[in-house]
Amino acid sequence: MIYLDNSATTKPDEQILKAFVQANKRFFANPASLHEMGVESNSLLGRSRQQIAQVLNTTEEQIVFTSGGSESNNFIIKGLARANTHRGKHIIVSAVEHASVLETARALEHEGFTIDYVKVDHQGVIKLDDLKNKLTKDTVVVSIMHVNNEVGAIQPIQEIAQLVHEESRAFFHVDAIQSFGKLPIQFAGEQGPDAITISGHKLNALKGSGVAAFRKRVTIEPIIHGGGQEMGLRSGTVAVPQNVVLAKAIRLADESRQENSAKYSAWRNDLHAFLEPFTEVYVLSSNEGAPHIISCSIAGIKGEVLINAMQANGVIVSTSSACHSKDSKVSHVVQAMGVPDEYARGVIRISFGKDNTDEDIAELKRVFEKVLKQVKGEVKKYEMA
Repeated sequence: MIYLDNSATTKPDEQILKAFVQANKRFFANPASLHEMGVESNSLLGRSRQQIAQVLNTTEEQIVFTSGGSESNNFIIKGLARANTHRGKHIIVSAVEHASVLETARALEHEGFTIDYVKVDHQGVIKLDDLKNKLTKDTVVVSIMHVNNEVGAIQPIQEIAQLVHEESRAFFHVDAIQSFGKLPIQFAGEQGPDAITISGHKLNALKGSGVAAFRKRVTIEPIIHGGGQEMGLRSGTVAVPQNVVLAKAIRLADESRQENSAKYSAWRNDLHAFLEPFTEVYVLSSNEGAPHIISCSIAGIKGEVLINAMQANGVIVSTSSACHSKDSKVSHVVQAMGVPDEYARGVIRISFGKDNTDEDIAELKRVFEKVLKQVKGEVKKYEMA
């Protein structure tokens, strides 16, 4: 099978797995323990925190280990909003955010916060004028993802940061789960993001590991209470081996980013050119988007039909978002982008990873063309209906 669903999750790297086993064997002690083995585990954890901080251009005190992207997004948005109600109770997110951001915002709405959703254009990029119009003196958190997980749209992070900081007192959070390791993202002084989310399993590390990172010390309320681990911000015995290999994966992803991005960009551009002549195909992604995500649809054909047909021919892709792959509703991202109705339920996503090859892409093209011929009869039926 050729695996092209890397935006959903990546295969753990062999050196990551080996490091994880070694860390479990030697550094299994609780890092909060005072005995020598606990001190050793805590020291290793500290070095891992330093490595991540160096990559993100912040300090180790601003790195909080979590169980992954969803927890990090919840912690940052809820924690900042609840701890800073003196600034206001207004939150802004984009209309195309991941569910872990949208549902967090909706949960805070029940606590008395007001939520505004920034509109996007037909490519999924936010409208800066709309964001500016929605910012108020009461805005406390603005959360905008760097790369959209369904269509690969890249948001103008620096422009957003500048606008948020000039027009409000809000904290600006960036969900960088889909962008880290593919695009440059780090803290960049006063005009950059205030908080960044990273998830391990998108970087060939392990599920159940992630980071909530901050530019500087902020007032934030924990959402997990207990023993006061992670500087009192995230209680629970810290998973040292997971976080050690997460730091390794973050470093490796950062070191190989330019090389991989160049390779992915070439494949993306090649596939866009390949898809263009097919009149039945609607392409949602663009050459200006993320290098590793291709998103397209065939008129009148459901996404599940396409992925099953591709899988039968040895190629694994997904519907527009693996998080909602079993949901028959039209994606909120597709709706926000104004995708025509005849294509809205048929969106599939192809996403590259570091283990893919030129031969994989050539086979993908062959299989796609074969599958397209197989479903053309269904397309004709749709057009006659």
